[in-house]
Amino acid sequence: MSPRRTGPTRVRARTLVPAVGVPVAVAIAVLVPMQANATVDLPDLTAEELLEFAHSSDVDTLSGTVEQRSELGLPDLAALMGGSDDENSEGADTDAAASDALADLVSLATGSFDANVYLDGDSARLQVLDRMAERNVYVNPGVAWFVDSESQTATRLSVAADADVEGLEAELDRLAAEARAQAEAELPDGEQLPTPQQLLDRALDRLDETTEVSVGADGRVAGRDAYELVLEPRTDETLVGEIRIAVDGENGAALAASVTARGADAPAFEVGFTEVSFAAPDPSVFAFEPSDAYTLEEEELPLPTVEELRQWAADAEARAAEGETDGAPELPHPTVHGEGWATVVEIDAATAAKLMAEHRAGDADGVAPATEPPFTEGEALGLLEVLTTPVDGGRALQTSLLSLMLTDDGRALAGSVPVDTLVGYAESGR
Repeated sequence: MSPRRTGPTRVRARTLVPAVGVPVAVAIAVLVPMQANATVDLPDLTAEELLEFAHSSDVDTLSGTVEQRSELGLPDLAALMGGSDDENSEGADTDAAASDALADLVSLATGSFDANVYLDGDSARLQVLDRMAERNVYVNPGVAWFVDSESQTATRLSVAADADVEGLEAELDRLAAEARAQAEAELPDGEQLPTPQQLLDRALDRLDETTEVSVGADGRVAGRDAYELVLEPRTDETLVGEIRIAVDGENGAALAASVTARGADAPAFEVGFTEVSFAAPDPSVFAFEPSDAYTLEEEELPLPTVEELRQWAADAEARAAEGETDGAPELPHPTVHGEGWATVVEIDAATAAKLMAEHRAGDADGVAPATEPPFTEGEALGLLEVLTTPVDGGRALQTSLLSLMLTDDGRALAGSVPVDTLVGYAESGR
């Protein structure tokens, strides 16, 4: 039986590495309520001005410690974390690995963890701290590493040695310029494409239709003076009560955030810096050289050539001009119910499962995808039994912030709404 872990999440390289191609620290921080402090008195800003201030933040260097805490109201899933009961049975190693991955995902969704983050332009590092070990993700131009000190493994993710990255970037810039020129040519005389400020103004107008945006009390986060941006849904049909985001009063960077369920006193999800510096980290924190004690693995990201990119663009343009969709992937088209915070998405579960199976099988050239099933079929069924309860027409799960329903006729519905809302949409769609 694989050991049961009660500490922080241990996400596998195949799950984590492809997800860190964005500035890791910023991605984590954007999404704990801050402590109001009467001694903090920042210049007054309206909600619109605070949104613009945060939007214009150009922070690209930082280091600090992040805490995540989750209380989503899920049941105890420890019984499902044990893996195979027969260590000598065929496939036991595979089942144990799948159990570990399942434990990772459950811990990520329901648990808490601390991490150090570092960012300097195109280089980033995420250091997740476990009780007796640590995991690191290093991202630098052209290469990324996932390093697990407990298993003594280091996985190197890189682009092909012969990939023309600069050529691809130039071609993408050219295609973007052509698209902009075409859009400008199609505008009526005297009109121009909207400026970034105009686009932001339109986004704020749309946000105001569904959300009351206000400025809370000034406070302190990680030793920094911060504004507090408060987002409250304008409908009581959603499970979400409010979102609070702490914005650095000097540079506009997001320092912390929390999501509180409707009617609750404490956040269901919170994440933020406990320590932070916006000085450039020492370059040595982004460097990694595996020692002889580590098992090395290699994963290569296939990139198209410039000619292939041009051909794809030409084919797509030709299909669009002829109104054709032949050759485009057949993706499931979800049905959308409601709007705003009360939006519910419905999809045919069998179709989605088929597409995921095809993705895991790889393409005709034998290129395997970068993700694998996180758990066995038996574990999936056990997890479904524990998490969901019977409802009219299927089984459903409601957490503090999200509900999911699987219908008896093979549909899946999800949204930040009560389960009764999902049941109603499921019945109307039969």
